[in-house]
Amino acid sequence: MSGDGIELLATTADPVVAREVQVGGMRMSALCAEVADPRAVVVAVHGGATSAHYFDLPGRPWLSLLRLGARLGFTVLALDRPGYGASAPWDEVFDDPRRRVEASYGAIDALLGTSGRGAGVFLAGHSAGCDLAARMAADERGADLLGLELAGTGVHKQAEAIRVIDEIRRTRRAGGIRDLLWSPPGGYPPEVAGGRSLTVDTPRYETAVVVDWPTDFRALAARVRVPVRLTTAEHERVWRTDAAARAEIAGFFTATPSFADHEQHGCGHNMSVGHHAAAYHLGLLAFVEECALRATSPGTECEER
Repeated sequence: MSGDGIELLATTADPVVAREVQVGGMRMSALCAEVADPRAVVVAVHGGATSAHYFDLPGRPWLSLLRLGARLGFTVLALDRPGYGASAPWDEVFDDPRRRVEASYGAIDALLGTSGRGAGVFLAGHSAGCDLAARMAADERGADLLGLELAGTGVHKQAEAIRVIDEIRRTRRAGGIRDLLWSPPGGYPPEVAGGRSLTVDTPRYETAVVVDWPTDFRALAARVRVPVRLTTAEHERVWRTDAAARAEIAGFFTATPSFADHEQHGCGHNMSVGHHAAAYHLGLLAFVEECALRATSPGTECEER
């Protein structure tokens, strides 16, 4: 146990370290890649049925957001969302989304301790993790963030996704959704294709997140007061990503100083573990750098609408 109360679960030369912290009497876990004098801190929030390892695929260092971020001077924290990882035993506590926000902000503070934050903290959410990231950004503390990245999400599902989801409800067989989430064929390393090696159990609140997100998204977005980037994958098969759908989402963010609409070429829904992950992460970190400059250099803005 270190002096700040943080238990190190791995003590090797590996730049990525698994850590746990106590937050409100519960344990929260994360993967962390810290640098001594960071340009900024990037907090990455994984999607459904996976974990922090989504951002640090074992055996694929070039695809890792944590390793790339650290090499470029950013501290990167990949949280296990509340109800995942070490906090799984407290699953029922997190039915209330306010508890998820509190636990996540508490975990960030405990993990960073007195370490430098550079220009500040930037949030990046993927898929179902966009719910938590948006809630954190919409919170009053969100005004102090550098910015917000939302990837792999939307408000209107594609016709094929609606058909597949309806079939799952009737048959209780979920194979079809894996095909949508893990397309295109050949777009992912073989050890994760179809979700193998990454899939974990989900907390019970996840069902409500999936159902309520399109409605909640509108309300949360209107309260976000920091720069936002929306990234959609070229081969997204769950959410509509046409120009009209993306414009509708941009219209939700009425309080943001800037909104960037980005399409990631070559990627499917799970863009941080596909073969094009490094390209996505480089673009994401470039946006974080723009937001850091905006925060530290008066008159500098992130990419505008």
